[in-house]
This record gives sequence, C-alpha cells and structure tokens, in this order.
Amino acid sequence: MPHVTLKLATGRSDAVKQQLADAFTQALVELAGAEPAQVSIAIEDVDIADWRREVYEPEVAPALETLQRKPGYQPSDLPE
Repeated sequence: MPHVTLKLATGRSDAVKQQLADAFTQALVELAGAEPAQVSIAIEDVDIADWRREVYEPEVAPALETLQRKPGYQPSDLPE
C-alpha cells in the first residue's frame, strides 16, 4: 500500500497536481505492482522562500546518502 507525499514549490495548478497524482499512481501500479485502490498521494505546496527550512534541512539533507535521486541544487542556491 504505497503512500507518496510530494512537496512542490507553489504555483502549480490543480490540473497539473492531478496529472502528477495520476502519473505517480500509474507508475506505482506498473512498477511496484500496486493496485490503484491501494495508492494514496498527498501534494503539499511549499513557498520557495521556505524550501530550505521546511524541506531541505529537515528531509533532504539528513537523507542525502540514501536518496534514490539527489537534488541538483546546493543549499546555498536556496533562499535563507
């Protein structure tokens, strides 16, 4: 039963968010063998000015060694 939480910089429309949720669901069905009814997806908007404090520092930085995909940006690229 996969659950995905996707954090995005604010500014995506509800239609784009739905497309993302549909794409994640399809990938989980095809690649992880999940049933669509087992999948739940949350999409959280984060103001880019808060990205370092709300996302990078608490979630990305501590997990850098284990991330399946690492970010291509540096903390110094982010607003303080």
